Amino acid sequence: MSLEALNKQVKTDLSYLAFGGPSWVRTLKKPEGHVYDVVIVGGGQSGLGAAFGLLRERISNILVIDENREGWEGPWETYARMVTLRTPKHLTSIDLGIPSLTFRAWWEAQFGSEGWEALDKIPRGDWMNYLRWFRKVLNLPVINEVKLKLIEPTDEGIHRLHIEGTGAPSDILLARKVILATGIQGGGEWHVPPFIAEKLPHHLYAHSSEAIDFTALQGKKIGILGGGASAFDNANFALSEGAAEVHVFVRRKKLQRINPIRYMEVSGLIERFQALSDADKYAIIAHFFKYNQPPTNDTFGRAASWPGFHLHLGAPWLDVEAADQGAVVTTPQGKFTFDFLIICTGLVTDPALRPELRLVESHIARWGDRYHPPKELANPMLDAHPYLSPGFAFISRDEKGKKLLYGLFAFNYSGLISCGITAAALSGLKYGIRRLVSEVADQLFLDDREKILKDFFSYNEIEFVGEWTKKE
Repeated sequence: MSLEALNKQVKTDLSYLAFGGPSWVRTLKKPEGHVYDVVIVGGGQSGLGAAFGLLRERISNILVIDENREGWEGPWETYARMVTLRTPKHLTSIDLGIPSLTFRAWWEAQFGSEGWEALDKIPRGDWMNYLRWFRKVLNLPVINEVKLKLIEPTDEGIHRLHIEGTGAPSDILLARKVILATGIQGGGEWHVPPFIAEKLPHHLYAHSSEAIDFTALQGKKIGILGGGASAFDNANFALSEGAAEVHVFVRRKKLQRINPIRYMEVSGLIERFQALSDADKYAIIAHFFKYNQPPTNDTFGRAASWPGFHLHLGAPWLDVEAADQGAVVTTPQGKFTFDFLIICTGLVTDPALRPELRLVESHIARWGDRYHPPKELANPMLDAHPYLSPGFAFISRDEKGKKLLYGLFAFNYSGLISCGITAAALSGLKYGIRRLVSEVADQLFLDDREKILKDFFSYNEIEFVGEWTKKE
C-alpha cells in the first residue's frame, strides 16, 4: 500500500463512521467576533489528538493554535534529542482506534510489513513526520505561529484569549472552552537549580529544553547534570555532533534500572487510574517520581560507546562557579572544569508559573488543598499540581473561582496526579483524549441544555407518511 492509497483508506474508514456529520452544538454569536466552541492551545500530538476526538463527537467549531511554525510543533524537532522514541512501537495513541490512522499503517504504507517487523523502536524524526501526515490527512484546523499570552474570563462564560504572532488572525480569540494541550512544560516551567542560575552566566549553560548550538561545542568538554533518559539523550547527541568529551553526573550511586511506565502499560494502571482513591493516586505518582524514567538500553549503549563519554555516579553538584576557561563544577569526587553545561533536571509544575493563567491561578485548587498524604510520602512538588476533574477540567478552591475557571482544561503534564499519565505519556494519550473530549462535550451539552430541550419538546417534523385505507 502506498501513502496515497492509505489516504484514501482513511477517508473510507471515516466515512463508514459518519465522520464529519453536522455539529449539534448551538453556535453563539457576539458582536465582538466569532466564538469558537473550543480552542486548543498546542498543535503537538496531544492537541491534534484532542481535535480529532472533538470532531468525532461532531464538535466542529474548533481551532488549534500553536506558537511554532508548521511542522515544528512539540519537542521532536527542537529539544527532543533521542534517536528513537522510548515507547514500544506497538502502542497506539491519537488514532483513537482507527486502524488506518495508526503509526503502523503509515509506516507500512512506505516500508511494508517486513519493514515494520524489522523496526525496533520508532525513530524520532519519523514520529514527527507521522504527526504532520496525521494533521494533513484529517485536515485539522490548526494555525501556527500564534502564541497565547493571557486567558481572560468574562461574565458571559466566554474566555477572551489574548494572542500574538505572525499567524494570529487578530489580537483576541473568543472561546467557550479552552484546552491547554501544552505538553510537558505546559503546567509550569523547566527547572534549573537556583545555585546554577544565580552563579553562572547563561552562555555557560543551557537547560536541555533550550535550543543548543552543538556546532559551537565541537571539540569542547561538556558537563551534564542528571541521571534520567534526557541526560543520556543529550550526551549521545553532543558526542555525535563532535563534542570531545561529555561527563554525565548522577547523584545516585547506581543508575535506575526500573521503568514504572512499562508496568503501567500492561496492568490497567493507565486506563483505570481514575477509579483509584486520592490516596492511591498520590502514592502511585510519588513512587513514579522516585524512579523517573531511565535511559533505554540502546540509548545508554550508544552514549557509552563513545570514547569521550564519562559517567560519574554518586556525584551530585555541590557548587558551580565561572572561570576564565569555562564553568567549574564541585562534586564529592572533586572539581571539574567544562566549556559548557547541560542541565537535565526536568521541570516544576505549578499553575502560578504560567503567565497565561495569571488572572485565575489563585483560584485553581491544588493537590495540597485537597489531600494530605502520610508524612513519608509528602512532597511539595506534588502538592503544587492542580487538582483536576476526571476530564482534566480545572477545579476551583473557592466559590468565586468556579465561574472563572469553568470551561478551562489542562490536558498537559500538570494532570499527572489527578489523571495519571494519560496526558503525560504517549502510551496514555488514547485514554486521556476520550476522557477529555467526553467532559468537554458534556459541558457544551449542558450549557445548551435549555435550547436543546426546548427544540426537542417543540419538534414536529413528520417522518411517517403512510395512510391506512380500510379494506372492505
